[in-house]
Amino acid sequence: MMLTLVGVCEGMLEDSARRARGVGADIWVSSSTNAIIGLSTAGMSEKYLDFFRKQPHVVAVMGTVIQPVGGVKTVTGIDLDEFNKISGGFKYLAGGPFRNPDDIIVDEYYARENHLHVGSTVQVLNRPWRVCGIVEPGKLARIVIPRRRLQELTANTGKLSQIWLKLDDPSNTQSVIASLKSQLPGYSIISVEELTSLYSVNNVPGLKAFIGVVITLSIVVGFLVVFLSMYTAVLERTREIGILKALGASSAYVLNVIFRETIMLAFAGTIAGIVLSYGSRWLIMAVVPGSLTQKIIPAWWLVAGGIAVTGALVGAIYPAWKAARQDAIEALSYE
Repeated sequence: MMLTLVGVCEGMLEDSARRARGVGADIWVSSSTNAIIGLSTAGMSEKYLDFFRKQPHVVAVMGTVIQPVGGVKTVTGIDLDEFNKISGGFKYLAGGPFRNPDDIIVDEYYARENHLHVGSTVQVLNRPWRVCGIVEPGKLARIVIPRRRLQELTANTGKLSQIWLKLDDPSNTQSVIASLKSQLPGYSIISVEELTSLYSVNNVPGLKAFIGVVITLSIVVGFLVVFLSMYTAVLERTREIGILKALGASSAYVLNVIFRETIMLAFAGTIAGIVLSYGSRWLIMAVVPGSLTQKIIPAWWLVAGGIAVTGALVGAIYPAWKAARQDAIEALSYE
């Protein structure tokens, strides 16, 4: 549970960063009211597109509108000509670009999850859309529609959520950012490299607390499972423990037997958990690849293993203590 949920959190952030890099821009701009990582809607005037096009070293500009559509999913409105200039365009696996205002482009993962093909009808924003193209994942968003159409549907005519800038030379990024900040002090203007570095657990509100809750639940569940298992094992071996004590086994020896078994079970459970995390990743990619992305994080294997062993040992303390304190005669007469 721990490895899967932490992997999903990290995987989704990494996927968002990868899609931001896939735009091919050098600078990212948003209004100060929009969170850097969030499902923010339009809050910036479209007129700024012309302003940015006139700036030195800027060779391409793209404005997007982002609208949440439930859960962590969003739909992004783009001008396809702007997108093609700044990113080189989508790689179409089937179909092609927009032909009508109600056309929609989805990436391969979203199409696979929702069983879509070119010509399919999909419900987004409480209305039907025709899938005109299925593209290779990794650029900007999983679901894109014409920007003008999204602005109309969300009452954001002339408004944008983000603006992306491509420069003639990436080495000019910091000087252009400094110039833009002096002209637009109320806006968030950062490099795309800095933007993608912000896609981390520490920068997403509540995510670190969520992971902490998951770890705590894992410890509690591990403690209870081991406690019940070892307590039952001690009861089942009452006569066996009596025989050992009758043969001269000390309390320390009995404790050692119980704790060794506990550690062995904890290590076996840790290995099983690591293997099952690969299974959960396969299941996610097979069933919901357009909604969730899981990452395998080897650095967490030691953390999860340490928590599993600690929880197991804590859970075994009382059963081991009970076994060590058993009287040999009473244990031998136990039925």
